[in-house]
Amino acid sequence: MRRFMKSIGKTAPARSVNDYLAMLPENSRAALKRLRKTIKVAAPKAVEKISYHMPMYNYLGMLVAFAAFKDHCSFFVMSPSVTEAHKDLLKRYDTAEGTIRFTIEKPLPATLVKKLVKARIKENEEKLRKRETASRKRR
Repeated sequence: MRRFMKSIGKTAPARSVNDYLAMLPENSRAALKRLRKTIKVAAPKAVEKISYHMPMYNYLGMLVAFAAFKDHCSFFVMSPSVTEAHKDLLKRYDTAEGTIRFTIEKPLPATLVKKLVKARIKENEEKLRKRETASRKRR
């Protein structure tokens, strides 16, 4: 992220998602504003913050994040299993473990983002249930 910020002439890290978006070129800003709105609709209980110099959403742990880079944007689902479970829907995109790269000319569809965010919510809720069950068994 710092490399990108230097490439657009900014070096100070953003303190809020609004600050982060304001530092971006207009075309990247518009694409990521749409992504942000979709995430908020899919995860209304998620807390928005800046973490690792990028917008991050937290719900029972890290949920999803996004970032702009010089030649692409990334949507981080932070879960190889969610990426794998949706690989048929993601085959048009460049993916890596828990990361989906896209261009501003070809943004992620809102329906896809919602599915991925909801899958992450379900995953985080299941992890919490498992921790609570394990905790009760130890007592």
